[in-house]
Amino acid sequence: MTEPYVLDLREIDRAQVAVAGGKAAHLGALSRIEGVRVPDGFCVTTDAFRRAMAEAPSLADELDRLARVEPDDREGIRTLSARIRRTVEEAGVPGDVAASVVRSLARLGEDTACAVRSSATAEDLPTASFAGQQDTYLNVIGTAEILRHVSRCWASLFTDRAVTYRQRNGIDHRTVHMAVVVQRMVFPQAAGVLFTADPVTGNRRTAVVDAGFGLGEALVSGLVNPDVFTVRDGEVVARTIAAKERAVHALPGGGTQQVEIDPRRQRQPALTDEQALRLVRLGRRIEAHFGHPQDIEWCLVDDDVRIVQSRPITTLFPVPETGDGENHVYVSVGHQQMMTDAMKPLGHSMWRLTAMAPMHEAGGRLFVDVTRRLAAPASRAGLLEIMGRGDPLVRDALETVLERGDFIPSSPDTGPAGPPAGGAAPTPIETDPAIVTELIERSEASVAALRREIRTKSGPELFDFLLEAFEEHKRVLGDPLSMQAVMAGMEATWWLNDKLQEWLGEKNAADTLTLSAPGNITSEMGLALLDVADVIRPHPGVVAFLQGAEGDDFLDELPKLPGGSEARDAIEAYLDRYGMRCAGEIDITRPRWRERPGTLVPAILDNVRNFEPGAARRRFEQGLREARKKEHDVLARLRALPDGDRKADETKRMIDRVRTFIGYREYPKYGIVSRYFVYKQALLEEAGRLVRAGALAEPEDVFYLTFQEFHDAVRSRRVDAGLVRQRKEAFRSQCALTPPRVLTSDGEALNGAYRREDVPAGALIGLAVSAGTVEGRARVVLDMAQAHLEAGDILVTAHTDPSWSPLFVGIAGLVTEVGGLMTHGAVIAREYGLPAVVGVDRATRLIRDGRRIRVHGSDGYVEILP
Repeated sequence: MTEPYVLDLREIDRAQVAVAGGKAAHLGALSRIEGVRVPDGFCVTTDAFRRAMAEAPSLADELDRLARVEPDDREGIRTLSARIRRTVEEAGVPGDVAASVVRSLARLGEDTACAVRSSATAEDLPTASFAGQQDTYLNVIGTAEILRHVSRCWASLFTDRAVTYRQRNGIDHRTVHMAVVVQRMVFPQAAGVLFTADPVTGNRRTAVVDAGFGLGEALVSGLVNPDVFTVRDGEVVARTIAAKERAVHALPGGGTQQVEIDPRRQRQPALTDEQALRLVRLGRRIEAHFGHPQDIEWCLVDDDVRIVQSRPITTLFPVPETGDGENHVYVSVGHQQMMTDAMKPLGHSMWRLTAMAPMHEAGGRLFVDVTRRLAAPASRAGLLEIMGRGDPLVRDALETVLERGDFIPSSPDTGPAGPPAGGAAPTPIETDPAIVTELIERSEASVAALRREIRTKSGPELFDFLLEAFEEHKRVLGDPLSMQAVMAGMEATWWLNDKLQEWLGEKNAADTLTLSAPGNITSEMGLALLDVADVIRPHPGVVAFLQGAEGDDFLDELPKLPGGSEARDAIEAYLDRYGMRCAGEIDITRPRWRERPGTLVPAILDNVRNFEPGAARRRFEQGLREARKKEHDVLARLRALPDGDRKADETKRMIDRVRTFIGYREYPKYGIVSRYFVYKQALLEEAGRLVRAGALAEPEDVFYLTFQEFHDAVRSRRVDAGLVRQRKEAFRSQCALTPPRVLTSDGEALNGAYRREDVPAGALIGLAVSAGTVEGRARVVLDMAQAHLEAGDILVTAHTDPSWSPLFVGIAGLVTEVGGLMTHGAVIAREYGLPAVVGVDRATRLIRDGRRIRVHGSDGYVEILP
């Protein structure tokens, strides 16, 4: 007879998480896999938990109070959590539930030693393991003790760490319920954890076995260092045998104790190599069953393996799916585009449809497969050269893969060799400002035509039109003349830096020579916000209103204030020119400044406070003077050298070339996001129609559909609400992942390393992208809308795209975790003359907000000062 509140583990499968919780669902599924031995037991279901909670009427009010506590209010969480745990434990196990547990215990044997283990409904899921947040009790003996520990497991749903995790991840406490697993206790000679993928590197072909003597609790609690066996392709490729001084053993009357291990045994391996290999083979079978790399807890009893838990490893970065079984190497698009955040499905599908190269999605990020270019020697050299120029860490990561020799076999040269190495002749294009003017006019005409034509399109016709528009998008983006102009500016920069270091011993000379270069749409955007501040500054009432403004409807209120109409007109004019921009702008789903103008208010107020009228013009003119002075100085010094006239003439041509084209480097991105905003406005109108038709809950839900799925939804007038919910959950988990610069098809995540010894001890190494040295207060900013900067501050952030440039006018230096020599942040830092170091690993975590730092923009490192 099936008990109402208890299920035998063998009755449970993966689909029953809501009834049995994640751990029990996994254990039930494990017990069905041939050759996998799981200790006998049963599950006290979530129905029993709800029944017990109903007996504690005060709990509802306490949960309401807990929901209102901020995730960072540790004291509030600690106090309320303790009160809820006490309430749950005092309520105990209701009589009818206890009767069901007693009957199930009788089947195991009333005095059988048991493990009593929490199994929450939000535990051991593919997107969140919640590992270690709830409690497990080992070697519990006797009916009364088991019932008491069932109640303690229920209460552990409200440990401080579990509550904080749910608060931070937006999980409603009422939606998570607790089941409890009661299993026959296992008394092993050795126990530990098997990871079916390397949890550090992410490599799926490598398995790692941690092992110790006695119960696994010694390892899990950090009591001892484990023996570590690394297994790859059926062979133990590395082993570390630790000195295991202690173990946890069961006591005869219940509970556990720590015991000292005989010194003669401490250095003996807890497993043989053969046992480690057998474990990994078993782990591969479990991994195949669940379809994800697994973190498996195991016990060894008389040379027989028992599996006591298996959960997904949720920290691994996903691998792009190809299905061809071949080795692949992928480079992160986000690291090139200065946007390593996860993208929603509509965002990454739109970028793939409008990009020039085929891309692969994984973990909400996009990657380009560079395997073929790495395989052929000539194209490999070109790829490594261009990658090294942009981001030396990407080059180092790719070289790490190549050094292994067997991952990418060499193939004959088939494609182009790639960009020339530094110092070679730049792309043949005439140095003529009229070329840039023509390219900008072409782009503007194309966007204007798009705006005109899209107005009349709706329904399925809109999507057909957009597919044609994407081809025009790619045509504009791939315009050979445009690409030549971009490369001409970049190559001239490289030429100047290489040659002037060789001839004059000057590092990064191009940084000063490119100050206030004409036609840079991104640097103009930052200076234009200074002009907006000039309009607002004379009106104290407007300034005071903006300081208290919340939300995005403040523009409607401005005209009611003296000077408010002028302020609104200035902000509106700015939005007309730049309102399509935003942080993370390559993701079409991100809110644009035109949609959320409040994002700009902190930067406007900083400009009002930190600058005098006319600052934009003065800053531009100052940069122009410095660039001209530098040019005069460089040419004069060159002429004094042997063969100096030739060197000076060549350099003058390159200076003219870089000043003609380097500003245009920023324009293609501006054209892309201009088109994106037109697409987005049309798509949101279509989403609104789906809402009015009752097919969609809210317009932004379409962001969780791909472009093709959105197209299908418009045709059918139906949206799968379950799919949207599932995608929202997946996106939440993707946001917690850190994408690597380089990813292999084995799942190995590589971020490269700087190989330098010429920096002071303790300095943070990065890439020098804008010359100069500056000392100041570090302001660690992760959200542009939350930035409050003072003159002389140094901005420290994860990455900057063009939308961050309004902040650059008010800072003294820049440090980012992601970036390269020619990424937007680096280009604008040079344009404004800001010392900058990018690609500084974990900068936002290693540099505390408010700490004084020194940025060495010419040498590529940051000192944290006493």
